[in-house]
Amino acid sequence: MPTSDAPLALGIIGAGIMGERLLGAIHGAADSPVRVAAIWDPAPEALARIGAAFPAVPRVADAAAVVAASDCVYVASPPASHLGYARAALAAGRSVFCEKPLAIDLADARAFVADTTGAGAVNFPFASSPGVATIERWIEAGAVGTPRALTIAVAFARWPRPWQADAAHWLDARAEGGFTREVVSHFLFLARRQLGPLQGLAGRIAFPESGRSERAIDVTLTAGGIPVTLTGRVGGVEADDHNTWTLEGDAGAVRLRDWAIAERRGADGRFEPEPDAIPNERLRPITLRRQLEGVVRMARGEPHPLATFAEALAVQEVVEGILAL
Repeated sequence: MPTSDAPLALGIIGAGIMGERLLGAIHGAADSPVRVAAIWDPAPEALARIGAAFPAVPRVADAAAVVAASDCVYVASPPASHLGYARAALAAGRSVFCEKPLAIDLADARAFVADTTGAGAVNFPFASSPGVATIERWIEAGAVGTPRALTIAVAFARWPRPWQADAAHWLDARAEGGFTREVVSHFLFLARRQLGPLQGLAGRIAFPESGRSERAIDVTLTAGGIPVTLTGRVGGVEADDHNTWTLEGDAGAVRLRDWAIAERRGADGRFEPEPDAIPNERLRPITLRRQLEGVVRMARGEPHPLATFAEALAVQEVVEGILAL
């Protein structure tokens, strides 16, 4: 377990967009709390792209070499491989920061959570989001009052989104992909964090194209006893990615829009953004920095805000329940 003030040695398994974004955040900060000890991906072209963009990052021969070089391993590979890499890292005494979902098999995810004793967390950025922190402050100050209803809506011009095109082979397949696993899971995590356990799932899901991921969901459930309405659509909108998380109560309403913008409903019924709100593309480096600080605390056995394995499993249970409707 690292205990010094030196940057945490972080290894990365997976050189896709998530690994690349984290590398950008690390190398874009002069005082990053972590250093990249090694990166590996089974695709030579992915490693070559990383090498061209970040020539100082050590590229190694396999996942075992990443584990050997690191104090903490970031698992940024496709979902089917998550638990294999996470188990190997934990068995070697490393901590783990893993992409969601934990696994593509719920029984395997449950066994992992039940058996795991090492330090680990799962990447749900809302745990470190400044926009979410603003929403939390407003709720604590009474802007909502007693919560009455939560509405979650996500919409996409196409799926996968353009920046995910290289991963379409799994992101648009039923076994590992779909917007419910990839996007809706984040908003369910936020609902659970803010309101309580997710229960009472009902609704419908549309798989109009054989072998491909879902294209629409219409779901109801509860979060801490509060009614939740959840909708998702692919097609029929111009935006690549539009979403809202809206909590209403007897005193007012707040919402998170497009991943980052905290808004509060005024007396005229319109939602107005927090004056210092910035869009997600500009907010992401700040959120990533906060995530990295959380990873360091997690690896050192200190309290941290990141999603635990148990929280990730609870969200995955609901997500897979939606996909089975």
